[in-house]
Amino acid sequence: IEPAPLSGTVPLDRATITALEIVETLRGQDRKGTLMWALDHCFTSMGSRLLRSWLLAPLTSSRQIRLRHSAIEELAQTPRRRDLAAQALKDLGDLERLAGRAGCGRASPRDLVALGRALERVPFAANSVSGAQSSLLDEISRQLDPVTELSQLVARAISDEPPNTLKEGGVIRDGFDAQLDELRAMGRDGRQFIARFQAKEQAESGIPSLKVGYTSVFGYYLEITNTHKDKAPAHWIRKQTLKNAERYITPELKEIEAKVLNAESESISLEARLFARVRDEVAALAARASVTARLLALLDVLVSHAGLCASRGYTKPELSDGRELEILDGRHPVLELTIESGRVVANDCRLSQERPMLLITGPNMAGKSTYIRMTALLTLMAQAGLFVPAQRMKLGLVDRVFTRIGSADEIQKGNSTFMVEMIETANILNNATPQSLIVLDEVGRGTSTFDGVSIAWAITEHLAGVTGARTLFATHYHELTQLAGRMPQVANCNVAVREWGDEVVFLHKIVEGAADRSYGIHVARLAGLPAEVVKRSKEILQRLEEETATLESEAEVSASRQGTGAALSGGP
Repeated sequence: IEPAPLSGTVPLDRATITALEIVETLRGQDRKGTLMWALDHCFTSMGSRLLRSWLLAPLTSSRQIRLRHSAIEELAQTPRRRDLAAQALKDLGDLERLAGRAGCGRASPRDLVALGRALERVPFAANSVSGAQSSLLDEISRQLDPVTELSQLVARAISDEPPNTLKEGGVIRDGFDAQLDELRAMGRDGRQFIARFQAKEQAESGIPSLKVGYTSVFGYYLEITNTHKDKAPAHWIRKQTLKNAERYITPELKEIEAKVLNAESESISLEARLFARVRDEVAALAARASVTARLLALLDVLVSHAGLCASRGYTKPELSDGRELEILDGRHPVLELTIESGRVVANDCRLSQERPMLLITGPNMAGKSTYIRMTALLTLMAQAGLFVPAQRMKLGLVDRVFTRIGSADEIQKGNSTFMVEMIETANILNNATPQSLIVLDEVGRGTSTFDGVSIAWAITEHLAGVTGARTLFATHYHELTQLAGRMPQVANCNVAVREWGDEVVFLHKIVEGAADRSYGIHVARLAGLPAEVVKRSKEILQRLEEETATLESEAEVSASRQGTGAALSGGP
């Protein structure tokens, strides 16, 4: 059940894992703010580890994905069953690691107790999903093995609250071994003999302050103060003289000492041998416990995610055999938890075999990067077998997810920011297939404008016309929007804004059509640039736009006179 083959999963490269912030954030490398942080509501550590592996290795088998989807759907629709399973999983502990330590013969006494108690709860987990319609849940119920022999052995052999080491004794439960019980009784009786011997000597000597003590050098001894040393009986043997007291021994005291000390040392030695035997027997059963642990981790992910879906309104993705990627009212799974207002603008995405590429233009800070990341994250969630934050999603499975987002250099390798960008882009172009999903953000921005536009244009043509992969390309190069009129595989969309005088409001809504402005100066003003710098920027922008318009007009007139029809027919 739930095999984990090396093949059959979507390989994610380091750039994609980092850019999409699946397990750690780009800045600070924190867990909070990641996809894992948003989705991990597991009850156990082993469930969290399994969920992490799902997100880093989504499936390519529609059958396996549907098995997970169906199980989550049933649990989401049956709160009673989900609650029963959750109760069985809560405070279960890390059975997977406990079984691993037991199998290696490294389990401590407390590990064995925790392992035994966890296994005792397995029947409750199995019963919670017994009779489920989902074949995956039914299989979990039937295959969960409580390893009764192991839990019963631990319950018989190990104390309820044992010390973590064998040095102190008290690990093995009374009644487990007759010889150990006899030695313990002898040790307890010996201490009682010591107490009775002290009382007898106090009465016979007439020294009420007499006490029996012990040192590792002399063993047990009688001690009286110098005030009473004249009362010491003749059969007492002086052993040590102190500043204010005298110490003595007697043959009777030495006999009691031999019984007590031998009994304690022998009982601790016997406990160690008995514990080793119990641990060996547990190790022989640990493989079965490990299988049970993996099944419980699987149940944990399914149950916890079903509860999350019910509370957040996640829906089951629809899988297809084609190359669609359709999202209706999709929401970024992390942003909707971290945004202060608590309300995220939902957006649609439609890619198909006929139109696999979207060019997304629009202002800075308006949500282009959020939109393309959302699409990639929902795709990964769907193929991991999870539900998605959307009203509806239809997905033709992808074989790879590639991203080129953000900018960073690699000083230790001598690579500039632009070089890193080109290396990542080359990896995409050389390895993407028509079944891949590609997310690009601002490719070509690290060099001169003409170089950058030319590279971005050629990349767009290659991905749309040659590779045919589903692609989201967010860019400020408005020249690229001309491609939508020349290639049916490409469509333009932009992030809507509203302008009132000198103010701009970002609506964070993706709409059809191309943007004609980036509003970079507006963002610069919001960031706190001095007013005189912002004012001067507007003046320079206006001049550059006027000059560009004049040059374009002259080029059109020249082309018309030469009868070429269009000066830009071959490129930007």
